[in-house]
Amino acid sequence: MTNKEDIIIQLPCWDGAVNPEPLGGGITNHNYTVQDNKGKYVVRFGEDIPVHHVMRFNELAASQAAFQAGISPEVIFAENGIMVLRFIEGTCFDESMVRDRNNLEKIIPLIRRAHTEIPKFLRGPSLVFWVFHVIRDYAATLKAGRSRMINELPWLLNSATELEAAVGKVDLVFGHNDLLAANFIDDGNRVWLFDWDYAGFNSPLFDLGGLVSNSALDKSSEQWVLESYFDSPVTDELLHRYEAMKCASLLRETMWSMVSEIHSDIDFDYQKYTEENLDKFKAQLQAFQKSEILK
Repeated sequence: MTNKEDIIIQLPCWDGAVNPEPLGGGITNHNYTVQDNKGKYVVRFGEDIPVHHVMRFNELAASQAAFQAGISPEVIFAENGIMVLRFIEGTCFDESMVRDRNNLEKIIPLIRRAHTEIPKFLRGPSLVFWVFHVIRDYAATLKAGRSRMINELPWLLNSATELEAAVGKVDLVFGHNDLLAANFIDDGNRVWLFDWDYAGFNSPLFDLGGLVSNSALDKSSEQWVLESYFDSPVTDELLHRYEAMKCASLLRETMWSMVSEIHSDIDFDYQKYTEENLDKFKAQLQAFQKSEILK
C-alpha cells in the first residue's frame, strides 16, 4: 500500500472501510477512486504548484462554485491538499468526441454558463489567469531550472509579446483555462466539466482557443464554436484577436510541458508532449503571421 492510499483510508469522510484504486490519466495530480457504503468518489492529491500558478485554495473555491452552478460534481471533503469529489459515472471525452458536433452543441453552452454563472457562487479570494504573464513567468522558471529548451526562450517570448498586442483589450469572465478533452465527461444525460486547477478570471477567447487547439477542430467547427458562443456573426476584428489568443493557448501548453519536464513527479512523457505542442504552436503562429501580412 502506498503512503497516499494509507492517507485516503484514514480520511474521516468515509462510511465504512475503503480500498482506494489509482485513477490514471492525470498529468497534474495523483488521483484515486474510492467506494464506501454511500457511493463512489474521486480523491485528488495536489499541493500548491507555484511554478504552474496552481493554488489549491483557488481550485477548491472554483470547484465548489462550479458545483453550485450545476457544472461540476460535488466536493464532499477537502483538507491539506486532498479533495474528495462525487464520482460521475460516464465517458470521459477524447479529442474525436469533442470534435463531434452533437457534443459541441452541449459543450459550448456549458462553457458559457461556467464563464457567467460560477462568479455568482464564488467565495473568497480568486486568481486572475493572464496567459501572457504565465508565459513570462514560465520563461523565468525555465531559465532558473536550466531547461534543455533554454535557447528557444527568446523567440518564444518575442512571439508572446506580438500575440499579446494582437489580443488587445479583453472582457473578463471566469475561465476554466485548461479545456483538454479529458476534462469533459458525459453521463448519458448531460456533460460535466471538472478539474479547476488553473481556474481564474480571464478572456473567454483563451478557453475557446484552448478548446479548438487542444482537440484539433476544423475551420468549419471553429467558426461554429465562435458564432455559437457569441450568438452572432464573427467580425474580422474578433477573429483576429481570437486567432492570437489561440496561438497563446498553444504556447502556454508548450511551456507548461517544458516546466513539467523539470518539476513534475508524474509518470508521463513530458518531453514528447513538449515537442508535439511546440510543433502545433509553430504551425499556428506561422498561419497567424501570414494572416497579419495579408491584412
